[in-house]
Amino acid sequence: MWNKYINAASIEEVLDLLAVHGRKARIIAGATDLLLEIERGQRQGIDILVDISRIAKLDEISLDDQGFIHLGPLVTHNQCVNSKILREFAYPLVRAAWEVGSPQIRNRGTVAGNILTASPANDTISPLMSLGAVVVLRSKREERVVPLKQLFTGVRKSIISPDEVLVDIVFPKMHQHQKGIFIKYALRRAQAISVINITILVEIIEEYVKSASITLGAVAPTIIHAEEAVTFLLNKKWDEGIIEPASALIMKAATPIDDLRSSANYRSEMVRTMAARALKSLLSGNEINPLPERPVLLSGTSSKAPRISETSHLDRSSVINTRINGVDYAIPDAMDKTLLRLIREDALLTGTKEGCAEGECGACTVFLDGIAVMSCMVPAGRAHGAEIITIEGVGTPEHLHPVQDGLMNEVAIQCGYCTPGFVMSGVKLLEENPSPNQDEIKQAITGNLCRCTGYYKIIQAVEDAVK
Repeated sequence: MWNKYINAASIEEVLDLLAVHGRKARIIAGATDLLLEIERGQRQGIDILVDISRIAKLDEISLDDQGFIHLGPLVTHNQCVNSKILREFAYPLVRAAWEVGSPQIRNRGTVAGNILTASPANDTISPLMSLGAVVVLRSKREERVVPLKQLFTGVRKSIISPDEVLVDIVFPKMHQHQKGIFIKYALRRAQAISVINITILVEIIEEYVKSASITLGAVAPTIIHAEEAVTFLLNKKWDEGIIEPASALIMKAATPIDDLRSSANYRSEMVRTMAARALKSLLSGNEINPLPERPVLLSGTSSKAPRISETSHLDRSSVINTRINGVDYAIPDAMDKTLLRLIREDALLTGTKEGCAEGECGACTVFLDGIAVMSCMVPAGRAHGAEIITIEGVGTPEHLHPVQDGLMNEVAIQCGYCTPGFVMSGVKLLEENPSPNQDEIKQAITGNLCRCTGYYKIIQAVEDAVK
């Protein structure tokens, strides 16, 4: 594990640290990928984690006077889903962000982090490449602008230097003649890595295709363009006659492998099938319908972490000062743990459970500075100066929260191991939306797994709480 944890207050300080420490230092924002990579031994030799998640003004989404959209390096997937700018001018990216993980993961995971992990299965890279995105990389030496299509060199490999920070993601807004779609196939409806994903962007003028971009994820070592299919589409009449030949050419571009999620043959056939579905949706104008108008974020009344004005350096001798359930804690010797372990082992609040330690089950859900997160995916150093609520801070034995009452009344608890996570998700949902419908309740608990009770009673319990 790491030996130092730095909560940075400015990009300038981060650049200074990277210039000195190079590969031994690693920047984190959400850390939802990095913690797993460290645990699995995929990232070796990391001595320092540099947390940029509380640097001011890095989580902004803006549209400039030249028609270019800018995403700061701290923009999360949930912020993309909730952005009016992106919904109007970059819908494929919004759809891809909505497909990432669960509400808790989308509250922490950033689009920049999705790019920097450089996995060909990462959902937001495909739409950004179709949209013609570039990234701005800054170091003490220089600032450079790199087209996203030139950034990746292989699976989890890129041309980014150890001393560089991604400070901006830039792409042109979609104009009135363009329409686009992101479509994904995975092994389940939520919390699943893409078996394949496809982004199609077309410009239609007077019923003819004037330009197009088609990108494929999880079917090659990097995100790829289906160039032959694009050439075929140009100047073709925009009607159902293009679906079958274009889909066959999109399949031809894929070079998949056999892995745990799929065989290569199955992936190839699904590329053709999903491409046909995407083109049919674009032709019928149904590309936007599946996205909820009021998405469930589990961010409560705020989706922004409090900013800090002074950098904190934590090492193995440091004390983490944090506030949990309204009580101040000074916790030594916890800097190299996860937030989950700090809560259970040091604060001795054992209501928060460890079910998977991979951000998959939701049993460890807590509120970090007001938003629901998977505590197994948060470094303990992020707790320094933060406000945390655990299941022990929700209701009392004498006065249960309505969600807790509902679970009891509907007999929605068997082993109870998953129950704290479901309570936390339900509580944050009702804070965010006091009158959710059943679909919104289902969406709120997509990050929570139950292995024995089943979900119908849990959904009824939240409905009871609404009443």
